Amino acid sequence: MRDRLAASDPGLLRLTAGLRTVGAVALTLAVLASAGSDITHLVAGAMAAMVATFSIRERRRDAQAVTLAVGLPVALVSVSLGAVLSARVVVGDVFFVVLIFCAVYGRRFGDRGTALGLIGFQVYFLSLFVGASASGLPELWAALTVAFACSALVRFAVVPVTPTGTLARLRQAFRARLGRLVSAYLALLDAGPDEVDKALEDVREGNARLHETALMIQSRLEEGTPDESSARLVQRRIADAEIAAERLGLLLLSARSAERADTLTLHLPGAPAPEVGRLPGPDESTAVLRRDLLALRALVVRAGPGGTGVAQLRNRLLGYRDEENLPAATPAVRDVFRAVGETARAVMGLRVALEGPQDESDDSPATARSREELDAEDAAIDAGEEEEPAERRKGLQRPTTRAAAQVAVGSTLAIAGGELLSTDRWYWAVLTCWIVFINTASTGEILVKGYRRLLGTVFGVVAGIVLAGLVGPHTWTAFALVLVLIFTMFYTAPLSYTLMSFFVTAMLGLLYTLLHTYSWEVLVLRVEETALGAACGVVAAALVLPVRTDRRTDELLVTVLERLAEVTEAAVGQLSGGPAGDLLDKARRLDQALGDLRSATQPLTHPVTPLRARRTNARYVVALLETCAYHARSLAATAELLPTHPSIAADPRLRGAAGRTVRNIVTIADRVADEDVTAPVGTGPSIASLLGGDGTTRYGRVTDRVLRHLERLDEAVVGLARPLGVPVTAPDR
Repeated sequence: MRDRLAASDPGLLRLTAGLRTVGAVALTLAVLASAGSDITHLVAGAMAAMVATFSIRERRRDAQAVTLAVGLPVALVSVSLGAVLSARVVVGDVFFVVLIFCAVYGRRFGDRGTALGLIGFQVYFLSLFVGASASGLPELWAALTVAFACSALVRFAVVPVTPTGTLARLRQAFRARLGRLVSAYLALLDAGPDEVDKALEDVREGNARLHETALMIQSRLEEGTPDESSARLVQRRIADAEIAAERLGLLLLSARSAERADTLTLHLPGAPAPEVGRLPGPDESTAVLRRDLLALRALVVRAGPGGTGVAQLRNRLLGYRDEENLPAATPAVRDVFRAVGETARAVMGLRVALEGPQDESDDSPATARSREELDAEDAAIDAGEEEEPAERRKGLQRPTTRAAAQVAVGSTLAIAGGELLSTDRWYWAVLTCWIVFINTASTGEILVKGYRRLLGTVFGVVAGIVLAGLVGPHTWTAFALVLVLIFTMFYTAPLSYTLMSFFVTAMLGLLYTLLHTYSWEVLVLRVEETALGAACGVVAAALVLPVRTDRRTDELLVTVLERLAEVTEAAVGQLSGGPAGDLLDKARRLDQALGDLRSATQPLTHPVTPLRARRTNARYVVALLETCAYHARSLAATAELLPTHPSIAADPRLRGAAGRTVRNIVTIADRVADEDVTAPVGTGPSIASLLGGDGTTRYGRVTDRVLRHLERLDEAVVGLARPLGVPVTAPDR
């Protein structure tokens, strides 16, 4: 159960966010109720505690404390202005728009600027929601002060979270998800012809989730590890385990297929599984492979030393790295056993990096040899090079400035339209307009987010009506349900924006009940204001400094291709005998760029999009890029083994043979960035044939794995040309 929870919520980040917010709200209600506060101030305190908790996103505790301390005076000023200006409609509306602009513009100053902007906006909204007046400010100030104090107490004492603890839980999640991926491989091994598509889909999902956890770990290494060397060691072992696990799945699928499976099959959603049959070779080898996959899963998920039994399992699996220990089987099945041995080695390296030195008393010669290789690799890891600062845009080209201008125009439209619908609750349209601009960067993303919020709001209104009818006048029952809805809101927020909007609207129905302003008309008005706010956000995004989804995805696609060329060229250069480079960081930047592109293409791949051909094309391009990234990561990982691995040596011929691949990547990037570029993508002989010779000596200098990754990468890059409209030419023969 612990592993299931760790795998479903990596780092327990969602659980922690929900518990923190609920704890802060509950403690605030308890303090205010004991002081005799009325319902209005209880609601205000609960909302302020929620804002003070979710607004702060910094990872270091000292930075969180500073932001929370600065956020209190910002909240007090905001609620005061909201109360004073409530009677001055025009001045209040103008100030609200200015506040919204400043809150969004503050995102350019990092997490603290974002948090203070959120606090300023949300507390001003709070003053409108509870109908704050100048005469009632002292009580509101007291409620906000209690809310911020309770939020701090829960954050730092009741539910404390440290970067080290978060990283430890993320590493546990990585191990749990790796174990579930091995279970998916077991299901793929035993799947019949009618079950293989479902088994392959589970493998795709397992690989995607494992990669997601690896990226989360990489983003927290700097704060969660004691020094740069430790961070790079963990990063290296995580990357090794991810690559080894994905390669194991590919070879297992190839062994069950009539021909070698394409890496794209593991990345393209809905791609049909290749025709599969019974695993070739004697039945005994299939039974042994099933037993060894079960042993590999046990090595992955078992924490602690494990004893002699676990040591024997590890020794047997690592023995497959020696040719003489492979069972009698076809070459494809023997490749799977080799991959099992390599994955077991990666798991052992990960365990050493995360848990420290292990008991070596029961090691076999193969295990001792693997430990020596890992120790040599660990000693070769250094601090690496500093990352070059990114180019900064200026003026209206800066994303935060453009978004601030857009949301200010959208909010102005929302205020005007909202007051036509209701002079009392026009601010709901402004809130929706504000929210659809958070964490979005293109018109398409804003449209999808607005649609999801409207959908969640409609269903939330129905739930609010039912809950309000059940609760009736029972105040504390309503507050208890509010706490439950707050927890579910924060727990589901990273998973589904529609679900989060549903729980928010249901909670607001209960708050209206507490404030004795609940009615069917109020909840219907909520839907109308939400639709209006979403429409105003889309209109503003489309007319004011618009960033079309095509332009946004093209920019990110060029970045991914540049990172891919950078990793490939550096890895091939090192494999050719060039100087060692910072391959791990280059591969991480490639993964981050690919993650940004994947998020930006969501409007194109959304299930309700009417452009079916475009959706299929976008999914295919992203899947091809994920395939390219996998091979580039594998090349980088192999290149970093050069100084320590006895079976890998530099081959100067690789630089010339792989030069075509790098040139093709650059050509595609230039074509995406500028449609006037007409240079074609070139094809020709295979990478292996470009090395020259009779084909018998190359394996003594460069492993077959390097050639396979280079050839697959070359094929995938050429495959990118067709959906992106880049011409392909073959040399004259």
